[in-house]
Amino acid sequence: MSGHSKWASIKHKKAATDAKRGKMFNKHAKLIETDARAGGGDSNMNPRLRTAVQAARDANMPNDKIEKAVAKGSGQIKGVVYEEIMYEAYGSAGVAMIIQVLTDNKNRTVGEIRNMLQKHGGHLGESGSVAWNFSQKGIITVPSEGNEEDSVMEAVLEAGAEDLNAEDGDFEVTTDPKNFMAVRDALTAAGIDVSRSEVTWIPGTTVELDENDARKILKLMDVLDDHDDIQNVSANFDIPDEVLERLKEEV
Repeated sequence: MSGHSKWASIKHKKAATDAKRGKMFNKHAKLIETDARAGGGDSNMNPRLRTAVQAARDANMPNDKIEKAVAKGSGQIKGVVYEEIMYEAYGSAGVAMIIQVLTDNKNRTVGEIRNMLQKHGGHLGESGSVAWNFSQKGIITVPSEGNEEDSVMEAVLEAGAEDLNAEDGDFEVTTDPKNFMAVRDALTAAGIDVSRSEVTWIPGTTVELDENDARKILKLMDVLDDHDDIQNVSANFDIPDEVLERLKEEV
């Protein structure tokens, strides 16, 4: 199971708490606002906005909050202008990380990210230092319960998906970003529920972690993910299943 899949699964379980859910909704709102401001508030004419809105709906964000974020971004309601920044970094054991940020104060945010990394054995990298090992992909997660793998595969491959894998009780569909919504729509048309969907950065090669380094990386990922300005963290780690089982209570 890839590092992305492990972390996505852990985040999904953590999001069940009210505090985590509130933070997650705020992050979705910032992204919706930003995409609406950049390309207009009509999701039918703005693919990025449509993707952001669908991700928010998959996370069970209330419609009134989604509509308010669109209104802010499209200028109907006064909102904040956020800057999109991508930082490249390293964690312990040489794990490469891409940190995607939306902030209204770049200097504050980069200082806080640098501090969090240093406290957990990491550091910021130069531009281009890790991005070469990552490619942007759409990831759509379908619960395996109640769904046949052949049915899911038929729906997504016809719509342009690149791959389908069984991951920790789910089916994980990988797409090119340009086919992301077409594949997502194909699942809906086939009556197949989606539990999570996002466009993120996936590593080409990974670093396998022992228990000590896995504990450090998962803690760092959790701290970064908890920051209000950080939209997403991608990293090139892999944790053996037996190690993850021992760490589940901690993460």
